[in-house]
Order: sequence, then structure tokens, then C-alpha cells
Amino acid sequence: MIIGVILGILFAAGCLGFLALACKRTGVKVNGKRSFGSEKEKKTATVAAVVAAVFGLMFMTIPMSFHTVETGEIAVVKHLGKARDVRTSGTYFDFWMTEKYAYYDATVQTVNINTGAYSKDAQSMDFAMTVQYQINAEQGIEIAEKYGALNTLANRIESVSVERAKSVLSSYSAMTIIETRAAISPEVEQVIQETISDHYYVTIVAVVLTNIDFSDEFEQTVEQKMIAEQQVITAEYEKEKAIVAAQQQLEVAKLEAQAVVAAAEADAEAVKLVANAEAQAIALKSVEVARMLGFTINEKEVNDEIVYSIDFTGRSSEEIELISAYLKYTDYLSKWDGTLPTTLVTSDGSGASIMVPVK
Repeated sequence: MIIGVILGILFAAGCLGFLALACKRTGVKVNGKRSFGSEKEKKTATVAAVVAAVFGLMFMTIPMSFHTVETGEIAVVKHLGKARDVRTSGTYFDFWMTEKYAYYDATVQTVNINTGAYSKDAQSMDFAMTVQYQINAEQGIEIAEKYGALNTLANRIESVSVERAKSVLSSYSAMTIIETRAAISPEVEQVIQETISDHYYVTIVAVVLTNIDFSDEFEQTVEQKMIAEQQVITAEYEKEKAIVAAQQQLEVAKLEAQAVVAAAEADAEAVKLVANAEAQAIALKSVEVARMLGFTINEKEVNDEIVYSIDFTGRSSEEIELISAYLKYTDYLSKWDGTLPTTLVTSDGSGASIMVPVK
């Protein structure tokens, strides 16, 4: 455009200069005076007039035939009304009377959509969506022929985007949409890309579901359900915790019981061993007493041990009881602390004697 203005000024100046020269040569009144030149001067004036006319024609055609396409836009060139070429950023020369330029914004366009829809289980929702797209420069002629202005194309893209988004959302239940919204948004984007990019001469840059709102009643129901589920999870956790604690207590009790049993078994074994030792000691002592009293002692080896037995053959019951009495006497002596009794009962049981200690 700047080039056209500059050329227009130059052509206008040249046209005025040659026009003044022609007027002077042909006797036209210039500055209040009339001049009549020779035949040669008249020819020169004619040439000047023709050149002035050419400059005038160039002033009308050349400056207006320069077209500039800015960065970020394209231009569809229409020859006598028919789209025939696409121009990208730059300056071009096309005759203005036959070539017209239709300009289109080639930057990324944004469409913000707010509308309603229904889920698979007939729950109403309001959703907001942003669609970003960019026209395909090489398909500018198709855009010009089919849609004319970009507003018409934008309206069509918005309608298709809403229809495809609704078809995706209606295939899911409300709870599924709430739980998997992050996964549904890419699916909506893919469906819109496949539909629009193949048929509407644009490239989908991004599609984002920015918000989904259900009715207040449904959201309250969802909230109550989530609270109930959380309570169930908490109860299950507490139950598992109680079970673990009970199992731990049971294991502790088992270990304690096993310890008690082990201790009891050890005590019983110890008692048994003591009893066996005492029994063996008594037996040996009985043998020694019997040998001392003149009884015959038999010895026999059993399992690498010597087993003694007293031969009571020919012995009276009084003699046998004598062994038992002597054992009781020795047992008493082993346990006596040396203190004499203060009271003695007579052998026949008729009375008692009191012993008074004397220093």
C-alpha cells in the first residue's frame, strides 16, 4: 500500500507537469495569457498531452494494484469474482480492476462454548469447552467458495464441536463422567479432530473440557455417596486394624501360654527329677540300713545301672518295720535344728512331762 501511494504521488506530479506543457504549446491560457506556438510546438504539446494521459492512466491503475498481505493472514485472489489463487504474507501486484483480495486471519482462532447436555443415565449437565483451530492456508480457495467469511466457518465449527461433545458425554453415566473426566476430555478432542479436520479445511489445535456442572440435587447425592463410601472405607480400616490388634494379642497370649506351659513342664520335670532323686536316695538309704541290720542285698545290672534289692526271706515283720522306723529316724535327724521339745508325752499316753530350760 505504501508503495502504491508513493507511485501515485509520482504519477500525479508527472501528469500535472506534462499537462501544463501541453497547455502552453497549444495556446491554452496559462496564468492569464494566451500563447500560440508553431507547428513543431503543437506536435510537442500533443506528445506531452499523450504522456500526461498515460501518466493519468497509470495513476489510476498502478498504485491501486499493489496489495500487501500481512504476517498471520492469507488473501484469496478473485479474478472477476472467481477465486483463483492464494497469497501468503508479502506484497503483490495484481490489476485492481480485475483482481480483488479477500483477507482471512490465519492465526489460531479460539471458540468458547457453553451449553448443556445429558448423560447416559439422563442426568442434565452444563459444560464449558474451548476449541482452538487454524485455517489451512492451502485451502483458502475452498474456504472462500464454500463459506465466504470466517464467521460462517467459525459458527459451523462451533455447531459440530457441540454435537460431537454431546455424543461423547451421552455415552457415559454421570458418575463415570465425574470419576473419569480427565480421560473423557482427550476422547472429546479426538472425536472433534477427526470430524472437523477432515471436512472443514482447518486444523484443530486443542479441545479442552474446562468445566462440567451437574444439578445441585445430583451433586448432593454424589457427595452423600462419597461420604458413605468413605465411612465404609474407614470402618473397613478400623475392622482390619482391630483384627490385626486381636491377632497380635492372640499371638502374645499364645506365646505367654506357651511360656507358662514350658515353665510348668520345666517345673514338673524338675519336680519329677527331684522326686526320682529323692526316691533313689531313699532306696539307697534303705539298702544301706538293711545291710547294716544284717539283711541280704542283691545287686543286678539293668541298662548300665546297678539295681539293688533287699532279700526279706526269713525275716519277721518287726524286722522289716525296723528298716522303716530307722529311715524315719534318720530323716528326722536330717531335719532337726537341735532344739529340744518343751513337752514330752509318755510312752503309754498317761501323762506329759514339761521340760524347763536351764542356763
